[in-house]
Amino acid sequence: MTGAPARLLAWLLVLACLLTACSPTIGLDEAATVSPAPTSSAPPAAGDAAPAPGPAPTLTPVPTQAPVPAPPPVPQPFALNLYQEGDFVPQYTFDWCVAASIQIAHNLIDDTGGGTWTDRGQQGDLWEMARARSSNSFNGANPFGWAQVLTEVGMGPYGVLSIPDYEDALQTAARAIADTGRPVGLVMWRGRHAWVMSGFESLGDPGQFPEFSVTGIRVQDPLHPNGSEQWGPSPAPNSLLTPEQLATQFVVREPRRWSSDLPTGYLLVLPLAEAKS
Repeated sequence: MTGAPARLLAWLLVLACLLTACSPTIGLDEAATVSPAPTSSAPPAAGDAAPAPGPAPTLTPVPTQAPVPAPPPVPQPFALNLYQEGDFVPQYTFDWCVAASIQIAHNLIDDTGGGTWTDRGQQGDLWEMARARSSNSFNGANPFGWAQVLTEVGMGPYGVLSIPDYEDALQTAARAIADTGRPVGLVMWRGRHAWVMSGFESLGDPGQFPEFSVTGIRVQDPLHPNGSEQWGPSPAPNSLLTPEQLATQFVVREPRRWSSDLPTGYLLVLPLAEAKS
């Protein structure tokens, strides 16, 4: 080989060595130990900090429907009647209406049928008792004597009440019958006559509806079968009168008929609730 080619070959060998030194090489063993890059689904390595928890999800409550209130009860027809066959007693004179009404009241209260009061002599005695406990210019029996005798003979307690409004008077009488199971005395003809209210019909039970309305009144007029030219005929025993029919004879008491501290109004001889011991 000549000098020039020999030098050229030597430079090529030096250049090849330089290029080989500048190129990185990876052996097979090194390639097997290279770990892949972690992905988001891989668990964190031991010692790594846990990611901060995110906000808790907000639960929206499902709205519940408010309960529908039950409709208020509707008043229904109601009836109460204390009368039984044989309870009626006529007055044996034109003066003894209060005494006959006391006998009728006893019969309405005593439903055994074994102690019916119908005797004429007894009616006269009751009249004298009521008159002795009354005070008025007509020397007869007034509602105070009537109420006192009812109480004394074991049917009480009874009291006398004057109510200015007609519908209120009917409601008061009906409620007293329903509450006590005893009849009510009606002072008729502006204070001149006595009837017994033995029952009633109404729209609504008085025990359930404070504002019930009275539609019918059961009455016992001891003057039956007679009547009055001024006030009309006497209804038959256990008659059911409308409020309008009753109003033709059940009227506001005439204050001058007998002295009293009671205000002017519709007069009731009213059964009172038993006093609690």
